[in-house]
Amino acid sequence: MCKQLPPATGAQFAQIRRIDYNRNLPMDLSAIQTALRERNIDAWLFYDHHHRDPIAYRVLGVPSSLMVTRRWFYLVPAQGEPLKLVHKIEAGHLDSLPGSKRQYSGWQELFDGLKSMLAPYRDIAMQYSPNHIVFTISLVDGGTIELLRGLGKNIISSADLVAQFEATWTEDQIKTHFAARDSVDSIVASAFKEIGRRVRNGGTTEHEIQQWFMEAFRRENLVTDDPPIVAVNANAGNPHYEPHASHPVPMREGDLVLLDVWAKKDTPGAVYYDITWTGFVGKLPSDRMREVFEIVRDARDAGVKAVTEAVSAGRRIAGWEVDRATRTYIKQKGYGEYFIHRTGHSIGTDVHSNGANMDDLEIHDERQILPNSCFSIEPGIYLPEFGVRSEVNMLVRAKSAEVTGKIQREIVTI
Repeated sequence: MCKQLPPATGAQFAQIRRIDYNRNLPMDLSAIQTALRERNIDAWLFYDHHHRDPIAYRVLGVPSSLMVTRRWFYLVPAQGEPLKLVHKIEAGHLDSLPGSKRQYSGWQELFDGLKSMLAPYRDIAMQYSPNHIVFTISLVDGGTIELLRGLGKNIISSADLVAQFEATWTEDQIKTHFAARDSVDSIVASAFKEIGRRVRNGGTTEHEIQQWFMEAFRRENLVTDDPPIVAVNANAGNPHYEPHASHPVPMREGDLVLLDVWAKKDTPGAVYYDITWTGFVGKLPSDRMREVFEIVRDARDAGVKAVTEAVSAGRRIAGWEVDRATRTYIKQKGYGEYFIHRTGHSIGTDVHSNGANMDDLEIHDERQILPNSCFSIEPGIYLPEFGVRSEVNMLVRAKSAEVTGKIQREIVTI
């Protein structure tokens, strides 16, 4: 049985150095050791070969540009001096980090080095997930796990530790989220008006509106990893649909329109804001459209309620519980088979960050929702003729949780 990690305390979060994916920051040894002690973990073992574990480079602040052709190990104990094990031909790779260094050349030296450095410790955190459940964290190969277990070590998932260091925000980052919210919410409202104006004055296409968004982003000093989704009718039933200039799809009276928009301010350390809204070009959407929208809306609200009530009560809540709340509601309404993705994802400097996802479908995500973390709640129903998704972002504090932007209650009339 995997050892369960105890909750982090407020004092622990005050010391955490959050990771900026856009630059290398020095490791905060004190913060890591505090996190380990408060979680009763003996040590955190980082290991890489050929850049298989990008998390290690970010948390440790090691340049990802290093040429890594041999295995390296870096052990951070809950107390005391870190230890390094590096190959003799790449002996300087971890010199930027504190701690004593041991070198190896042959496989027996490597084995002896690992045995020696790990000797005082039993419970070792690594980028590992039992049964490959949280696969974005499960980066250590099975052979290495077998080797360490053969030395009598209890390998613990670092999933909650990684979330703590990569998916919780500083106060300055929270401000960038709200700045992005103000811009994106305004742009989306203007986009619906622009679609209506163009449809009634010569017409437009999904791709043209997508490019309109990109120009609006430039004006508002926003950046994004990918352009927003602009989808009508059956295309809205494809959750990851992408408009293309080579296949222009016109937007017309009577169309249901889905806009999925994510962006962040073009400043160092900025974090994303990510929402999805639905509109209808015309006077009145069909009864079926309204029915589906209202089910999705109410499922979304059930997820929000699950989070706010748990946080207010001081109860730990994991990502899977939020997904269960939204998915149960949609199943009860008879549309369970049409809700084909997780309820939401962690948000950070990348739009999909390394914290808890709201997921009991694709994985059973047992990661805890941490203070100063943000995530989406975005249930959807995807039918052959149209799809509806409603997405909000939630920011969790130590004793409260909030939806950070506007909340859609009805289909927008375009």
